[in-house]
Parts: sequence; structure tokens; C-alpha cells
Amino acid sequence: MKLATTYAPTLAAIKNAATTLKGIASVTPLSYNEYYSKEYKCNIYLKREDLQQVRSYKIRGAYNKIASLTTTQIENEIVCASAGNHAQGVALSCKLLQIKGTIFMPTPTPNQKIEQVKMFGEEYVEVVMIGDAFDDAYHAAMEQSERLNKTFIHPFNDEKVIEGQATIGLEILKQTENLIDYIFVPVGGGGLSAGLSSVFKMLSPNTKIIGVEPKGAPSMSTSIQKERNTTLKNIENFVDGAAVKRVGELNYTICKENLHNMITVDEGKVCQTILDLYNKQAIVVEPAGALSISALSQYKDQIEGKNVVCVVSGSNNDITRTAEIKERALLYANLKHYFIIKFPQRAGALREFVVEILGPTDDITHFEYTKKTNRENGAAVVGLQLKNAEDLEALITKMKLRNFYGDYLNDKPDLFQFLV
Repeated sequence: MKLATTYAPTLAAIKNAATTLKGIASVTPLSYNEYYSKEYKCNIYLKREDLQQVRSYKIRGAYNKIASLTTTQIENEIVCASAGNHAQGVALSCKLLQIKGTIFMPTPTPNQKIEQVKMFGEEYVEVVMIGDAFDDAYHAAMEQSERLNKTFIHPFNDEKVIEGQATIGLEILKQTENLIDYIFVPVGGGGLSAGLSSVFKMLSPNTKIIGVEPKGAPSMSTSIQKERNTTLKNIENFVDGAAVKRVGELNYTICKENLHNMITVDEGKVCQTILDLYNKQAIVVEPAGALSISALSQYKDQIEGKNVVCVVSGSNNDITRTAEIKERALLYANLKHYFIIKFPQRAGALREFVVEILGPTDDITHFEYTKKTNRENGAAVVGLQLKNAEDLEALITKMKLRNFYGDYLNDKPDLFQFLV
């Protein structure tokens, strides 16, 4: 069923959603963050949606939608598609409301999220893994919805879902007496940004709402720039909670009117934020949950002396991704580099490279050597971690002077994907 695109949530509908969610969704803290406040010379507050029972804001929209279903819709059961957080919200809602549901999830979804879905839903949900991305799971769920007449619970392009997510805005305004100058909000399909921005447009119109997307999945940014909802051909799925090829029709229409700006953040920057939050503040966030904080550096001058809120959307991070997160952070900081090194076929060549080429603080983190070489040189793929990004140019110069340099792989994505 095609949804109308002239919808805008009313304040009454959002307040009704808040009533529906009372005792179901936690009123999460709006916490002053001293670390980031000092760094950016302003007042930074974190809206901690990572502290929800399902560890993301998605319970708000999911429960508000499912609680609105008719008796016939409940009897026919429900179905949804999700990369994880919406699935957990739906699963818990199914258990609380005692409704049967089928949840389609893309195959690369972190195992931690899959297990959480099963835990929250218990006997009320069935999890089906399918496809490589959200869109694959979405099409499978829609097919079952149409074939079996099940109600599809959309993760973002739904009025009741938007109204549920909008309750975050009501909470923020109740939790502070200060005028909020900026709010940074992560954008995936657009349900959160559409709902929250609608509240502030009505109740705090001078607050600037900044939508933040991962660089590899700029679906809302692209759509607003092109002035039409646009489907991206390819996306980077690393920030899995905010990586969709196409935003919701309802959400696009609302966001293009309400958002002050849409920006993107490099996935490597997101990884560094995840590590900083954990190491310096003992806060665990997933990649999408780090988007809003990661965007602050782009607004450093504008936010100085202002009151700023960052929505921390979720904390469903899989510990098995830690190595990849560290790697991406180092690459973003220009501290991790991969080369093809040509080693002369003579004794002492490797020692010469380590002693004479590498600096005293450079570290070999990857070494892959092949014996299928010519008589003069044997090539190896070598990963190097530097202490200072400025050391790279001198390192490459020494490699070339001594004929060790073969190629630099960081800027060759077709080859680089096999290393990272």
C-alpha cells in the first residue's frame, strides 16, 4: 500500500504516543557531558537512548505501531525487516502484547543483535536470515506480508512509528529549561529525524536540527540535494543501524522541510568516536549511536558557547567487531598503511627493511609473503602502524630510495577490501 507523503505528525498524536509508551519505553537521561563540553567549549548533552531496555530508541516506534493494530490484524500476525534495532523493538513489543511476529534480518547482521531479538521475543517471534542488506530482508518481509495478509511493521516509513520516535523530542524539552541551540540526530531511514524535528518545529522552532548520516550511505543527504527521494545503487553497510539505500517517503518529505542541514561522517571517524567513548567514558555505543557525536567537529565554530544535544541512538555493538573498529579508526587517522613491498632475493633484505627503513616507533602489523616471485624481487603485502601520521611521506621516500617500494594499497579499494 502506497503511503501519502503529505503527512506531518501532530502534537496531539505524539502526546498520545507518549501515553501509550508510559511504562514501556524508559524516559532516558539527558546527561551533561563534561568531556565533550570542554573539547568544544559549549554545553553538550547526550540523550541516552542507548539505555533503553532494548538498548535503542526503536522500542518507541515499534510498540506505538503494534499497540495500534486491530483485532483482525493481531490475529493475522505481523512481519518486519530490520538490521537489528527495530527487530529488537518489534520482538519485545510482540512479547509484551502477546502477538506473533516474523522478523527478517540481513545475513551480515551482528550475531549479538540476532540473539537479542530471540531473547526479547521468546516464543512470540520467528527470526529469518536472508540477503546481504536491509533491502533484501525488506523485500522478503513484504512478500510474506502480501502473501499471508500479515501487517508489515515498517522500521521508519510509518505514521505511528514516526510518532513513537517523536516522543524523544518531548522528553528532551521537559528535561532542560535551557534553550537548545543545536540537536544532532542520526539518520538512517529517517523515522527518528522526522519525528524529533517535528516536535522541535512546533515547540522550539529556533533549535537547529542537524541530521547525520554515514559517508557510505548518504541516502537522505542525496535525496535532499536532488529534491526528490533517491535510491542509492550501492552503500557501505558498516554503520548497519543507519545504512539504507532509500529513506522513507514520509520521512523525506518531513526532513527536507524541518532539518537545518544534513551532513555525513566518515566511518573511520565513527570508529574513533566509539573507541573514545569506551576508553574515556566507559560508554558503549554501536556505530549508528556514535554518529551524532562524530559530527560535532564539523560544527566546532558554530556550536561554541551554545547548548547542544546529541542523540545517542543505540548501544547494540558486537564485541567481535572491535578489531575492525580499531582498524578503521587507525586508517582514518592515517596511522595504518598497507603496501606492496619488493624484497630483494638476498640474505639480510628483511633486516635492512626493518632496521634502515622503518622508524623506531613504526610497527609491522601485517605481513603476507608469496613465494611465486621472479628471480630479483619477492613481493609481500605489509601493514604498518605509525605513531605519527606525518611520518608517512618520509617512510615512502626511504622505501623508494632503497628500491623496496612496490605500491600503496590504502587508496585502491578493489584490493584494499581483502585486507580490512
